[in-house]
Amino acid sequence: MSTSETSRYVRLRVDLVLEIEGPEALSEAAVGRIDADPSLPAEDRTQTRAAVDEDAAEALAYLVDPFDLVGTVPGVELVQASWSSEEVAYDPAEGMWDPDDEYDEGDAYEAGYDEDEADDAYDEDERDEVEEEGEAAEAADGESRPGRRA
Repeated sequence: MSTSETSRYVRLRVDLVLEIEGPEALSEAAVGRIDADPSLPAEDRTQTRAAVDEDAAEALAYLVDPFDLVGTVPGVELVQASWSSEEVAYDPAEGMWDPDDEYDEGDAYEAGYDEDEADDAYDEDERDEVEEEGEAAEAADGESRPGRRA
């Protein structure tokens, strides 16, 4: 694809931290959406209901739809979307979090990795950070530990 063809496509990244104040209401809303979803096969309903009932993050992911976010934006068409929800450690007293401090899976995608390779790249980055911290600790205390790279 030429630059003019690819410039038509834009990746929009949005990070949100939400406080779940009513997990029961959230779960009930997700179950209601599951029950009203005609495209969900009956055999999947029970499993999906159980997942959203046990995990507020699953319920939220089931209720939030990126199509709703951009569906009314003039001049754009959503061509691909993926989203997930997970519990995170967040302290509101610390103020704004810096999303750049987090691993950006998009960087791995831009480097040409597929989803599994992006996850593997993230795991390798974490291992490298742990090893670097270990090496820094070794240098600080002046001794070599078995099993560590020098």
